Amino acid sequence: MPQISDEVLEKLIKDYLALNMSVSGFAWQGGEPTLMGLEFYKKAVNLQKKYGRDGQAVSNALHTNGILLDEKWCEFLSEYQFLVGISLDGPEQYHDHYRLDRAGNGTFHRVMTAIETCRKHKVEFNILVLLNDKNVEAPDELFDFFMGQKIRYLQFIPCIEKDSVTGKIADFSITPKQYGNFLIRIFDRWYDYGHEKVSVRIFDSILNYIVHGRHTNCTFSHRCNDYIVIEHNGDAFCCDFFVDEQFRLGNVFETPIKKLFQSETKKKFSNERISIHNK
Repeated sequence: MPQISDEVLEKLIKDYLALNMSVSGFAWQGGEPTLMGLEFYKKAVNLQKKYGRDGQAVSNALHTNGILLDEKWCEFLSEYQFLVGISLDGPEQYHDHYRLDRAGNGTFHRVMTAIETCRKHKVEFNILVLLNDKNVEAPDELFDFFMGQKIRYLQFIPCIEKDSVTGKIADFSITPKQYGNFLIRIFDRWYDYGHEKVSVRIFDSILNYIVHGRHTNCTFSHRCNDYIVIEHNGDAFCCDFFVDEQFRLGNVFETPIKKLFQSETKKKFSNERISIHNK
């Protein structure tokens, strides 16, 4: 897996913080971002301290499979108040169906240990559930499991991918009907359980729209312009789901970040959402 260089890291942090936004957010994703090692994130935080201005708030989020989160990791994540998204696809039989290590062993118990370590060190975390062809058929089992684990924050992410060989939708993907049926059942369970006890991101976004007229989930927003993605080599893209040449904005070494965000490609990408958006 290509790794971001020190030069790209410093350039990104320096130029982004120079925009002097009231809150500057960094979301670290991969592949698996913890493979960069803890020292990489210590370096990133030190650079944020170096280039941040007085009164400027900086937030960090990390999306991980959780396998490497040990005591040292969690001490660091807690100290600097990282928000951690941990991938957990349900009970062991569902999580381990696809999430195996290089030796072919399931990773469920290591993820559960990581969650307990996060709790021990008071690391803020939420659970990201990738809905595949197996667990999407078990909404009650998933809901009971997560409530039994006292999970307070949940995101359900539909898995829809193309087979790179055939070009057809991959077998492990889910259908729109499956996704709809899953959400209907989860909503019923969530409503009966008590919406104030647990946050389900998609339902929170819909309720926020009803009350305030604005979605908190970018999937439902009229425009897609909340962020840009910086790859390991400094290339910038519109969205982490569209890291394709047609959505390339430029490179941080060639174009200031502000101009990348304001580029015509970004504006076109954002505005195209209007034509497919529905309430």
